[in-house]
Amino acid sequence: MGEETVIEPEQGNVLSHIIAQLRPGADLGRVTLPTFILEPRSMLERITNFMAHPETLLPMPTIDDPVERFVSVVKFYLSGWHIKPPGVKKPLNPILGETFTCYWDYPDGTRSFYIAEQTSHHPPKSSYFFMAPEHFIRIDGTLKPRGKFLGNSAASLMEGIAILSFLNRGEYGKGERYIVTQPNMYAQGILWGKLKYELKGHSEVKCPENNLTADIEFKTRGYFSGTDNSIGGFIKNEKTGEILYELSGLWNAEMFIKNVATGQRDLLFNARNAKHTPPLVRPLEEQDSRESQRLWHKTVQGLLARNQEVATEEKTKVEDMQRLEASKRVEDGVEWRPKLFRAVRGGPGGSEEGEEDLDWILKAHVDPFNPALATKQILSVAPILPGQKPSQQFAIPPHSARSSGYTSSSSGKSASIPTTAATATTRHNGNFIDFGESNGSNGNAHSDENKVSKLGTSTVNSSASMDLLGGGGDGHDDHTHHHVQSSANSHHMLDLMTPLQPAISQTQSRPMHRQDSIESDNDEFVDARD
Repeated sequence: MGEETVIEPEQGNVLSHIIAQLRPGADLGRVTLPTFILEPRSMLERITNFMAHPETLLPMPTIDDPVERFVSVVKFYLSGWHIKPPGVKKPLNPILGETFTCYWDYPDGTRSFYIAEQTSHHPPKSSYFFMAPEHFIRIDGTLKPRGKFLGNSAASLMEGIAILSFLNRGEYGKGERYIVTQPNMYAQGILWGKLKYELKGHSEVKCPENNLTADIEFKTRGYFSGTDNSIGGFIKNEKTGEILYELSGLWNAEMFIKNVATGQRDLLFNARNAKHTPPLVRPLEEQDSRESQRLWHKTVQGLLARNQEVATEEKTKVEDMQRLEASKRVEDGVEWRPKLFRAVRGGPGGSEEGEEDLDWILKAHVDPFNPALATKQILSVAPILPGQKPSQQFAIPPHSARSSGYTSSSSGKSASIPTTAATATTRHNGNFIDFGESNGSNGNAHSDENKVSKLGTSTVNSSASMDLLGGGGDGHDDHTHHHVQSSANSHHMLDLMTPLQPAISQTQSRPMHRQDSIESDNDEFVDARD
């Protein structure tokens, strides 16, 4: 039997929370879910669940037999689903331009790195990069959740793909690739009955180089039969059509694999006694105002204290800031561009042909064969390790403590946790019942960490425009030269497109510049859609 989902007592009030918002003429698109169903972290951070079992991750590229190697990838893929908070919890919707970075230190002395950015808001897209250089493992992915309200349930249809590459195998420079999709997530019983979390639908793991495919079905209990949290599926040789293995079990407990030829059934992964390894993150005082943990800090504090009033208020401030910035960009004719990721160069003959569904990929060349060089290249993209801070010299655009975003301490010491300026609107937003990310419009953006371009002119028209485009507190000493002065209005917008380069402590190597950061046409892509 699958585990019953544990719910908090107040979660039974979802229906009353929704009914309270239904007034004559109310816009159903603005109906919100209560904050007590929120997980106290952003989706950008939640994605790291799939890198949190190094015991399944690191050995994979060393396995010589291609079928056994493929089985190890399936095991790795299935090992992350059990990591979730009790109850029905939904991660915070990242705002446009939000970033999250982290790293893992492994017992063998090696290290891996993770970089993520919300590359689109409408529709929502979370793009991410992971690499363990010494183990020749790289993962590129873009998650595209699409919300849907289904009466007594809310669905998050998890579109998008991830590409896992073993750089020591396969095509030179590209590696042996494993293309992965995800099942859909459901919150059942949001209006009546027991509130529970379910995974449902088919996901696929495919290795084109070895003609191997795994079809994995995440199942739910039916009206008269079935078991919660169950999986079933098979591994097949696409070239011959032969079914090699069958998969079964519970994704939150024991999962099994059966060799079809021999009939032998073995334990693939036991989630009940598995201990995951959470990532390591720089302290809040070293983070920029648009990094996930700092951006949502006050919201998370409210959630952890079960203070729904504070959590809702702080969450609304962040979302109102995003809407205000989006409307200002529309007014000024400014288009938003991701800072850390660029559009995939796909299509026939493209350098990333076959990877078009990623949409976005890390805007940096990372050496696949030289771990030391790869590490330096990764650390030049964004601050990841303790001691690395966003450099004001390369901020995009310059920060301003007077903006509609966040303000930080002017004490001369490290900045305080950001607070939203009083100019933000007070319209309540919350979490949409369709689990989508429909706040604002036109690819809503933040501005203090993003590439922007001015259409039809090469200068910023006013200090107000710079404030709104510049975001808020930067996490550094605002009493120094970091304020945007009136002279900043004459800066050419091309100057604002210089990539962010983190400052590294004296004990670390000087970061290398991204090799493709000076490319013009290839790096300038827009993803702002209605």
